[in-house]
Amino acid sequence: MRKQLEFQADRIETVLRVHKVPARVSGGMVTPRWVRFQVLPALGAKISRIKGLSEELAAALNAPSCRVSRQGATVSVEVPRRDPQPVRLLPLLRQLTENLSGTAVPVVIPPITAALGLAEDGTPLLIRLPSPDVAHILVAGTTGSGKTALLQTMIVSLAMTNAPSPDPSGRAREHDGLALVLIDPKGRAFRPFNTLPHLARPVIWRVEEAEEALRSLVRLMERRGGMERSPVGVQYLHPHVVVFIDELADLLMTGGQAIQQALTRLTHRGRVAGIHIVAATQKPTSAVLGPLVKANFPVRLVGRVTSADDARTATGWSGTGAERLMGQGDFLAVAEGRVLR
Repeated sequence: MRKQLEFQADRIETVLRVHKVPARVSGGMVTPRWVRFQVLPALGAKISRIKGLSEELAAALNAPSCRVSRQGATVSVEVPRRDPQPVRLLPLLRQLTENLSGTAVPVVIPPITAALGLAEDGTPLLIRLPSPDVAHILVAGTTGSGKTALLQTMIVSLAMTNAPSPDPSGRAREHDGLALVLIDPKGRAFRPFNTLPHLARPVIWRVEEAEEALRSLVRLMERRGGMERSPVGVQYLHPHVVVFIDELADLLMTGGQAIQQALTRLTHRGRVAGIHIVAATQKPTSAVLGPLVKANFPVRLVGRVTSADDARTATGWSGTGAERLMGQGDFLAVAEGRVLR
């Protein structure tokens, strides 16, 4: 592989030289799915010119696509590997425990923490939903981007590391536990989980059932809010409720204002009541998602989308290049003002 990487680095420098962009390849990184080359522009070189050469770079590297983005003082040129390697959940969790402890001794993963995959440096990437910087997550991507597999990975990892809660009603318990609500309008994404012991109710396929479930969660949120205002000295422990929604845009279009109002209330106040929303859509258009998504989903997990406009709506940022991702599990994580691949 070393010779191939050196050859590709030479090709990148050749393209830049032909187009009179003074820059050189200064390093890089190989991940299971793609290769990143770090390009160091000369002082005064225009970054926009390098970004404008993405098609020329892809052609020179014989790659289907090429994503170019600025990373500090360098420019990243990312191309798919010719031999992509799958990332599997169980080895990932095993790697996580070994990384945290330095040994093979199991390490307790924090409650309500889901596995996402591997970060760009090859380390396991986790996300803890109760964190104030997380709370709710939007997953966006076209068909084939891997968003359904990502949702399934999150569900399985949560179920593996959290005890099921048979009673998400908010009454005092010895431990929190986890209750899942799965809304699957198309009836395909969550069907394998219909017997999962963590389910607060069977997998929801009908819009009417989804509306009733969301209204029920709003009432639960309000009850828990009242508990939090109870006299000092009375402590209430709640099981966390995580709601997974596949095809959010379709649900909003068919469910109308009732669905949107319930989701808006839950995303506004749900975190303090232990209720979290993880919603996926393949149509991250501002016309459908704009009012709900703009301020209510602090974390965005964005796979390949169809256009730069959809990328901007899904990530909340311009110029992320989400429309040039490879699909099949290649995602950008957008949180706390940072973009991580």
